[in-house]
Order: sequence, then structure tokens, then C-alpha cells
Amino acid sequence: MPTAAILDVDGTLVDTNYQHALAWYMAFRQYDVTLPVWRIHRHVGMGGDQLVSALTDADFEREHGDAVRSAHDALYLASIDTVSVLDGARELIVALKQRQHPVVLASSAKRREVEHYLDLLGVRELVDATTSAADVDQTKPSPDLMSTARAKLEGGEALMVGDTPWDVRAAAQANVPTIAVLTGGYCASELREAGAIAVYRSLTELCERLGETPLR
Repeated sequence: MPTAAILDVDGTLVDTNYQHALAWYMAFRQYDVTLPVWRIHRHVGMGGDQLVSALTDADFEREHGDAVRSAHDALYLASIDTVSVLDGARELIVALKQRQHPVVLASSAKRREVEHYLDLLGVRELVDATTSAADVDQTKPSPDLMSTARAKLEGGEALMVGDTPWDVRAAAQANVPTIAVLTGGYCASELREAGAIAVYRSLTELCERLGETPLR
């Protein structure tokens, strides 16, 4: 069976990382915590179940974690119409399918967000499976999402495409190598240090050089 492509969604296929950073910023402000947006961005890609405590502490997580997450979700959904597809996203999925690679969109976003992205990308008829928050107990950097994605494709060899060090580390824990792109706002050296086997400037460049990757 050809190697399966596990594609991260937020920040990789759709341009959402900065909307998420601002939504978290405003959510924390509701509970009298003002964090620099740049610091929040450094944690985008980590799941919300882990991000709150990573940016504050265990006491704040215990007292306000669920409320902050709910506030973030509402604020992000209010901005979801500002989200656009990243250049080369649909083209990459089409190219992968033409090469007979199974494709799963691996996201820990809410199901309604995943459904919105499927329509935005226009790939409902192309992808073999998707994941959402309902499919995992813990989000990145836990490997749950990668393991769930592989299970939906009935195992076999897989390769991840992601945009953050959290993607790379989560995939590594599931023994899945990662190709990274710079679309999430992290630099190439950070992605390589996290363990990415290759880094491309964009999905367009990745698509053009697909023959050089293990997904050829």
C-alpha cells in the first residue's frame, strides 16, 4: 500500500494560526490574564487542553481552564469567515490522490470547524478520512491524533505534513516522520530541531517537489 499522507489542517492547509492566537489572547483577557500575543503564538499548534496550563499554571488551569477554552472557541468561531485556504493546499491533496496515497486530514478542532474547512478546501470527495476533537483524549503534543489518523487508514506506513514543532513532536511519538512547511509562522531551524525530515516554504513548493519526498 502506498504511504498514507496525514495532513495537519490549522496552519498547514488553512491560514488560521493568527486568528487562534488572537482568540486565545482575548479569552485570557476575560479572566484578567494579559499575555503577549507572540508568546501565545509560540504555543499555537498545541491543543487547547494543554495550552492553557502551558501559558499559565496548574492553579489557573484548574480554576479557569474550561472557561477560557470555551471563550476561545466562541471568539475563534466569530472570526472563522476570515480564514482562507493556503496556496497549494487543494493542489497538494489532488497530487497525493493522483499518486494513490491515502489522505487523512488530522485535526483536533471541533467537528463543525473541520466541516467548514472541508467545504473551504473543496476536498470532501478526495480525502479518505478526517479526525476531530471528538476522536482524541489528548491533543498535541500527545501522539493520540496521529495514532487515531493511522487507525482510520487501517495502519500501514504514514507521513505527516504539518506546520508547528508540536505537529512534529506528536508525530514522532507515533513513529510517523514529518515534512514541515513554514505557513504556521515557525522558522525552518525550529521545525528541523523538533525532528522534521524536510522543510518547505509553502505547500506549493512541496507539491512541486513531491517527487523528492518519501511520498513520491
